[in-house]
Amino acid sequence: MSSVEPLRVGVIGVGSMGQNHARVYSELPTVELVGIADADADRACDVAARHDTRAMDRCDLVGAVDAISIAVPTAHHYEVARECITAGVHVLVEKPFVAEPAEGHELVSLADEHDVTIQVGHIERFNPAIRALSDILDGREIIAVDARRLGSPREREIKDGAVMDLMIHDIDVTLSLVDDDLDLVNAVGTQGGRYVDAQLRFDDGIVASLTASRVTQRKVRELTITTRDSWIVVDYIDRSIEIHRQSAERYEPSDDARHTKFHSQVWRRGIESNEGIIEQPMVGGGEPLKKELAAFVDCVETGDEPVVTAADGLRALEVARTIDRLASEGVVEVDA
Repeated sequence: MSSVEPLRVGVIGVGSMGQNHARVYSELPTVELVGIADADADRACDVAARHDTRAMDRCDLVGAVDAISIAVPTAHHYEVARECITAGVHVLVEKPFVAEPAEGHELVSLADEHDVTIQVGHIERFNPAIRALSDILDGREIIAVDARRLGSPREREIKDGAVMDLMIHDIDVTLSLVDDDLDLVNAVGTQGGRYVDAQLRFDDGIVASLTASRVTQRKVRELTITTRDSWIVVDYIDRSIEIHRQSAERYEPSDDARHTKFHSQVWRRGIESNEGIIEQPMVGGGEPLKKELAAFVDCVETGDEPVVTAADGLRALEVARTIDRLASEGVVEVDA
């Protein structure tokens, strides 16, 4: 592909998330937003007008682009992605990757056959705080991971349950941080699956506790990691990190971390307290979705492997489905 010509991109599905994909593509300097498609023709026209592009029939759009974002409801991911991949179009599929693992495996085979890229839209991997976290954890022994993703969905209509819509983000992040196989999964839920607690244990003994809620009246997006020498708190919303430790040893970003395009923590602020030292590494800014779509475009142009592969999306999906099933069916009643 010529480096002079912009990458031709499109968006299929312009609900809440898809509209943001269209906005970001319209702002990226190396792409041309050729058009968008949506089952709601009026909405498609409205979004297209806002971003100086065209509302198109889905088939026509697929035939006119090099790469496309798929942001339709999960039940339609497989059908739409298959159409795009068969046409030789690179795809970014919003999470969850597909509704059924078998569908995802088929899409992977098709992508290999047609030599196209699949990236799965686990956006938290592009949160600046998560990008910085990998350097902070380098060489440190993780003991436990705890994640809370709480808050009622006032801003959009959601068909997926709390596990598939909310917890799957933390499942993916946890799996990316812990390079080991799962040994145990347990979960309980209430309120028709709108509140779910899950516990994971990995072969090397690391444990994770994940909570997702649509009934909590405060929005919380927090990840904590216990290591041998520290307790690390990540706030996804503030995009901040705190490192709590007893020793005087301090985190210093590596030379690689100072210069990488994802990391921009250049120093840290230490706070002495009765409980030890609290360090606050500086974390770079930038919109996670813009980083995600720019990375997708880069992979399409270079042929590099995506940050979040189809295999990553499938693994997160399979764990999420197990948690969903256990939360609804795996309750053991105990006699008083």
